[in-house]
Amino acid sequence: MLAAETIFQKSNRRIAALAAAVFALDQLTKWLVVRSLGVYDEKIVVRGFFKFVHWGNTGAAWSLFSGNNGALVIVALFAFVALFLTRHHFDSHTLTGQIAFGLIFGGIAGNLFDRVVRHEVVDFLRFYLVQRGGGELGFPAFNVADTAICAGVGLIFLITWRNERAGSVTVGNQRPVA
Repeated sequence: MLAAETIFQKSNRRIAALAAAVFALDQLTKWLVVRSLGVYDEKIVVRGFFKFVHWGNTGAAWSLFSGNNGALVIVALFAFVALFLTRHHFDSHTLTGQIAFGLIFGGIAGNLFDRVVRHEVVDFLRFYLVQRGGGELGFPAFNVADTAICAGVGLIFLITWRNERAGSVTVGNQRPVA
């Protein structure tokens, strides 16, 4: 039992360390944007493809539920707690699982901090194409926290797919063979 507890504690420390690093990088980049660009200003990096912007988002992804910052704070807190309590169902004892949850928790914490302190999430990375008529067609602006959450969720999908393909289902630290 002692070995299992040691692994569990070590995996939690790895998750927490990566989450703290993601949170710090997210907040540093947002601070730089807020300090360098006025609201709705932009800095073109690669004309017709990529620019830094300073946009505030009171909604979720793609500005869905815009203006519902308070409700999204509650949703983020619930998601954080639910994922923490159920992480052992998703191979959080493996390095890949720890990376996935570190990315997700750090990303949630970064955007949650923005929602509570700034009352909006700072988005600043914008990929786009210039249309023939001169308008822009682009992906919604996002930030480091959004990237971390998406990458972490992608890793969780990969872990789940790999486990199902191998014919096993992970329950806690046990791997029953199907």
